[in-house]
Order: sequence, then C-alpha cells, then structure tokens
Amino acid sequence: MIHAVLIFNTSGVPRLTKFYSPIEHSAQTLVERIYALVSSRQPGLCNFLDAPELEQFLKPKDGLPGEKLRVVYRSYATLHFVFVVDVAESELGILDLIQVFVESLDSAFENVCELDLVFHFDEAHHILAEIIQGGLVLETNVNEIDRAVQEAARARKESFASANPLSLGGGSAVGSRGAGLQTPLGWLAGRLTGVGAR
Repeated sequence: MIHAVLIFNTSGVPRLTKFYSPIEHSAQTLVERIYALVSSRQPGLCNFLDAPELEQFLKPKDGLPGEKLRVVYRSYATLHFVFVVDVAESELGILDLIQVFVESLDSAFENVCELDLVFHFDEAHHILAEIIQGGLVLETNVNEIDRAVQEAARARKESFASANPLSLGGGSAVGSRGAGLQTPLGWLAGRLTGVGAR
C-alpha cells in the first residue's frame, strides 16, 4: 500500500503532499523527516531505503503493528518525488509509477516545473487522484490519465460557463441557465455597431 506521496523542492519546501494513512504526529514533522532522509542521500545510491523511523508517524489502516515502511524517491531537476510505501509494494514498480506521474504532469503542464505545482495545485492533485485512490494504484496508462484530466477540465469549464451568465464562454449546453441571456461582449458589440449606423 502507498501511505504517502510528497513532492519537495531542493530547499525542502513541500509542493504537494497527500497522505493515505492516518498521521500520528504533526504532518510538518513527518515531512521534515522524509526530506532529511532523501536530501542526505548521495546521488549514486539507489532510490529506495527502509525508513523504520517513520513508523511512529504513520499508522497503518489495517492496524498491523510494526509494519515496515520504505521510502522510494526520484529527483527531477529541482523536484524530489517521494512515495512512502510498505514492504508489500515493489520498489521498481513504484519507481515506474513515479515516472508515470511525472509524464502525466508533463503532458498536462508541458514541461512541469515547480511553479506549475504552486499555481495549479488542484490540477496536480487531480492527476494524482486519477493514478492513486486510497493508497492503491488505479491507472498507469498516461494517455488514459491525460484523457480523464482533459474531460474533467472540459466539464468544469462547461459548468462554469452555464452557471455564470456573465461568462464570455459559450455556455451553449442544452438546458444552460443563461441560454436566453446575451454575453457582455455580445451586448457591447451590438451597442458599438449601432452607434456607427446612426
């Protein structure tokens, strides 16, 4: 099971945090511990390590005492992608899952960077939710993840346009609330063309 997904910058500032297991102590302390583990590793070492010191922070859902936790991470430019998993998960499978997550972020943001995670945190969380739910992997196909994210964005845009009669977008969905209303831009264009005709 996946217990946590974290993204840090090189200064240790968390840019995305998602916990799938209850936290026993402060989340900030847990994040600092995980960053200390990852940042102290040499670049030539493998990308996963046992982390018994995290067991006091994360309580497993099944309530099994003494469950061993492992940190699997990968660094891309200025970002560290970190997954905290139990020993039942394959480390290489999790590394592949990190790659899928990064590719999905790349396709959504076109070369993802730290600022994308800061300003579009909701979309980053949505992409993560398409991949992982409740600590279990749902989807690993980047094209399917991208399609689901685009459909949700389109539905959100249509919902906003239909609910807001002042929006400049179409809002031309069947049964939209503002179907009989003219947009402000259309009203202004009609007024301006009427001025020249007089």
